[in-house]
Amino acid sequence: MDIIVARSIFTVVCLCVFVGIAVWAFSRRNKAQFEEAGRLPLAED
Repeated sequence: MDIIVARSIFTVVCLCVFVGIAVWAFSRRNKAQFEEAGRLPLAED
């Protein structure tokens, strides 16, 4: 395997991981959890 092929495969894998994380972060079913986590610094004890 050539170094160029290895770099190309690595780039494609990184792109797929990035897209997967972005889809997960903007998923509607996670919205409630993220809203709750966003309010944690403002919560009083």
